[in-house]
Amino acid sequence: MNRSLLTILLVAFVIAGIFTYIVARMIHNQSTAQRPTATTRVVAAKTDIKLGALLSLDNLTTVEIAGTAPKGAILAKDESAVVNRGVISELYEGEPLNEARLAAAGSGVGLAATIPQGMRACAVKVDDVSNVSGFATPGLHVDVIISGTPPGAQTQSAMQIQVSKTLLQNIQVLSAGTDMQKDADGKAKQVAVVNLLVTPEQAEMLSLASNFSIRLILRNLLDTKVGDVASTDTNALFTGAVAASPKPTSKHISTPKVKAAEPFSIEVLNGNKSTQEKFSSPEGHQ
Repeated sequence: MNRSLLTILLVAFVIAGIFTYIVARMIHNQSTAQRPTATTRVVAAKTDIKLGALLSLDNLTTVEIAGTAPKGAILAKDESAVVNRGVISELYEGEPLNEARLAAAGSGVGLAATIPQGMRACAVKVDDVSNVSGFATPGLHVDVIISGTPPGAQTQSAMQIQVSKTLLQNIQVLSAGTDMQKDADGKAKQVAVVNLLVTPEQAEMLSLASNFSIRLILRNLLDTKVGDVASTDTNALFTGAVAASPKPTSKHISTPKVKAAEPFSIEVLNGNKSTQEKFSSPEGHQ
């Protein structure tokens, strides 16, 4: 067979194979695009739902999401199971519900539903200044500083020494006043009471601290470091340092007796003659 004919046939087979592959891929992609995507119907918020609100059928709906439901999502068939459960994290319209955002069944509504097991909500009385000008809103974290005169503290210049100490660090704010929300403009509300999320031991400390002046110190949410902070008193404000340690009482110090220097001698050789020359110690003249 002619070599040229073989070459033409071989090229034709290669071109036919390439086009066959392209057509097969196009048909596969078209069939995949037309194939319906699996969806799952889950429960979602029908309107914006505030923190502490109680769920009802009026503020719930169902939506379709692509693929399988994420972990913790509530399926549409379980919609009735979430009715009368409290919201512990604000929900927005159309947002699918999640078990982590809801209080346990039967735990009630309002502030009590937002308290995790083993924790306590402790109310702290504050004013406009000690409340960081009203910006200690729910979800933020604060440090608690107390100021006052420690029991049994001595007085100086007829004025009691005031001490300031960081009592608690990185404490979450649960609510401000009787309302756990911001105002209609989204601004912080100035209130007289702030509820803090604490352990039972920390609640006891705050109860004792109510006898002193309490100030909340706002901190960055990303700053979770807790460390030892030295307390400060009024003396440090004027001296710039802690009070100096007392000087030791003066005592009579006896001067040690210096031992008298001993003389020394040098043997001098002059020919066959040997003589001894005596000298006093050079330290004796100093």
